[in-house]
Amino acid sequence: MKISIVTATYNSGSTLRETLESVLAQDYADYEHIIVDGVSKDATLEIIHQYEHRYGGRLRYISEPDNGIYDAMNKGIEMAEGDVIGILNSDDFFSDKTVLGRIAVGIRDVDIIYGNLDFVDAKNTDKVVRQWIGSQYYSKAFFKGWHPAHPTFYARRECFEKFGKFDITFDVSADFELMFRFIERFMSSNKYIPYTLVKMRVGGVSTGSISKIIKGNKNVLKAFRKNGFKAPWFYTIRRLTTKAIGLIKSKLRIY
Repeated sequence: MKISIVTATYNSGSTLRETLESVLAQDYADYEHIIVDGVSKDATLEIIHQYEHRYGGRLRYISEPDNGIYDAMNKGIEMAEGDVIGILNSDDFFSDKTVLGRIAVGIRDVDIIYGNLDFVDAKNTDKVVRQWIGSQYYSKAFFKGWHPAHPTFYARRECFEKFGKFDITFDVSADFELMFRFIERFMSSNKYIPYTLVKMRVGGVSTGSISKIIKGNKNVLKAFRKNGFKAPWFYTIRRLTTKAIGLIKSKLRIY
């Protein structure tokens, strides 16, 4: 079973090496790594060139203008040749060498798989400042604030072919909308792996500030509407409170 890992980059030189090293360290060999670069102006492309030979033909990349990170991810999905596709952000990295093997085993009898996520300090990635402990999906779970950690989300190619890629009209939270569409709307079979699959530096696109969290919540409501559902009246309050508490804890390092 071939796994396609898609990484979107733009001026990612300060973090990309750790991302690439985490892929190369995997003990599961049947994968390809696709990098879609948005014409970086730093050392990103130089780093990709330096690592290319170590992949033994399993790395492919392009560098061209895009319409944002979700457009870049869509380009990578279109390039993917694997049976299973997932996203590894350019400032994230796999937790250890067993991740792809666990995904390959876990997804054998389902369409989608996801797991736990560690938020780590941007400067000291050995320091875990917060954890996302997932759980198995149950009917209508999205309506109660549940959703997988997107960096741990891997889906069969058929899901993207049947249900579509990221909706780039969402400047943030297109990942939520895609997961909602795949799991809640179209009821794709899925499984939770009780294991930390990815480590994510704090301060990402949708988790870096209160204003981004508020914007993300507006897009989440848009995701419900787009898929023909109405969110419960308490949904935004519950989700915003949970996100805000997590952000405050990460700022204060209270764990």
